[in-house]
Amino acid sequence: MWTDVVDLREFYETRLGQVTRHLIRRRIRALWPDLRGQSLLGLGYATPYLRQFRDEAERVLAFMPAGQGVLHWPQEGPNLVALIDEMDLPLQNFSVDRVLLVHGLEHAEHLRDMLREIWRVMSGSGRLLVVVPNRRGIWARTDRTPFGQGHPYSPSQLSRLLRDTMFTPTQTARALYIPPTRSNTLLSAAPAWERIGDRWFQAFAGVTIVEASKQLYGATQVRQRRRRRAVVLPFPQPATRMNREPADKGV
Repeated sequence: MWTDVVDLREFYETRLGQVTRHLIRRRIRALWPDLRGQSLLGLGYATPYLRQFRDEAERVLAFMPAGQGVLHWPQEGPNLVALIDEMDLPLQNFSVDRVLLVHGLEHAEHLRDMLREIWRVMSGSGRLLVVVPNRRGIWARTDRTPFGQGHPYSPSQLSRLLRDTMFTPTQTARALYIPPTRSNTLLSAAPAWERIGDRWFQAFAGVTIVEASKQLYGATQVRQRRRRRAVVLPFPQPATRMNREPADKGV
């Protein structure tokens, strides 16, 4: 079951959400240091992590699943977000170079179909970056944050799922060693928690981040399936209002 987009927005408006955004964004940037000339697709609720690439990548798009809802992004300029069926992405084959999947894999009811669609739209040299709750982490054990919702994954489970859907894991990173607390004192020490945790307690990180490439030799395994006709419903109303994402705050 998808987390409502309004709940996701409200989480990232909090102090804890801003710290979360900062810590995960640093890991994403370390894995993808340069996207010049690349096209980037954010899928799920990836907009908190796309801003750093807007002035760098050739093209940035954001797709939000219909079961989750949609919010306007960015707050300045034309809207770059579309409400979609995650099993039928409105893109041509081999049309994007990078896909960032956040708040998506742990909620998808038909995750293999979704991953096959991502495979279809990625270029031959494309890369997929998946951010999921870590099964052994504290964040997956509390429902106070979006990372405590849905199905968490261990690194080995995520790697196996990607291999089964014709991806090859290439890099792994971890983030969120700080407990999901509202204490400003602990949140201010988040960078120190990350340094210590990444050195000594990797198994207990809050999220696992895996980059994967596309297995081109697996293309012969793809079966043609009948496309479903999209059905657009006006319900629920709160999930379809065009709201503004809050501006980034300092950590």
